[in-house]
Amino acid sequence: MAALSAWFWNERFWLPHNVTWADLADPAPGVEYPKAGHLFAALPLALGIFAVRIIFERFIAGPCARTLHLQPGVARRAQPNAVLEKVFRSITKNPDTRHLDGLSKQLDWEVRKVQRWFRHRRNQDKPSTHTKFCESMWRFTFYLGIFTYGFQFLWQSPWMWDTRHCWYGYPYQVMTPGLYHYYVTELAFYWSLMFSQFTDIKRKDFLIMFIHHLATVGLISFSYVNNMARVGSLVMCVHDASDFLLEAAKLANYAKYQRLCDFLFIVFSVVFFITRLVIYPVWVLNSTMFESWAIVGPFPSWWLFNFLLLVLQLLHIIWSYLIARIAIKAMLRGKVSHSSLGQVRSGHFQCDDEHQLHSDAFL
Repeated sequence: MAALSAWFWNERFWLPHNVTWADLADPAPGVEYPKAGHLFAALPLALGIFAVRIIFERFIAGPCARTLHLQPGVARRAQPNAVLEKVFRSITKNPDTRHLDGLSKQLDWEVRKVQRWFRHRRNQDKPSTHTKFCESMWRFTFYLGIFTYGFQFLWQSPWMWDTRHCWYGYPYQVMTPGLYHYYVTELAFYWSLMFSQFTDIKRKDFLIMFIHHLATVGLISFSYVNNMARVGSLVMCVHDASDFLLEAAKLANYAKYQRLCDFLFIVFSVVFFITRLVIYPVWVLNSTMFESWAIVGPFPSWWLFNFLLLVLQLLHIIWSYLIARIAIKAMLRGKVSHSSLGQVRSGHFQCDDEHQLHSDAFL
């Protein structure tokens, strides 16, 4: 175990040349450098966030939904049938004509009855509009809160106005309470999303989302441990800027405020394009790739970090294309539909048919 730990925490990978973990172990009084152990605080905080979410959805979001005449409701359940259930789970959820005819003969049912069974069975697994409204209201509240906190914190930070401050003195940069709270809260939120996946209604993108949340947790932790937290805070703020706008558009859609939904989706699209295609590459990538090279110089974890950020930029381009395509279709229809919003979920895409495109964002 000691050998594995020594291999994982190899100084030549994590730290710049001529810097060791011992150099960071005993800072001056009142000075705190990031340590991996600091991140354990995110686990109990994640449980707290999860508990707050349950309370919020029950006592705040739920009454708001009912005020808007969105009742919880229970989907009509399909009558138990072992043959159809096996087909539904292992073959297809949308049987074609050939399957319908075969099942109709096998069960001695009318084709229309078989179709009705599959429709009821599909609806049985879908969350109600009330449930989706409550989930979106929680995410909207959190995303707006964390973006507001992060933006206010960065407004007072020198590296927001001159990104070279992300690298001056690296890695001997003090972990301030404000930066620590920002990081741990973001990390705890994604831990809470992983917990909630096991209690929420199971969706067909369960595994994709679980991997996404796990990757996000890993990347946030990675940037904290090697003290790239200053530039990491810029990455988080850039990505948080559009998330709450998408959730706001979804809330308007669930409440059937179509014009407000259309307006919010347009605002979301514009902010997404500006933050992901302009601010991120010009502001963040320029700093991590060029300013850091000039001030600190490259080292192994620097290469990995920049590689991951470049992959993220490639995904931004793909997502922007897909959002533009959704927006164009919406304009041709004259409105943003529920299915269009359902394809975009806070930085990743989810389609409701069998040919889903699943992608997602770090941070």
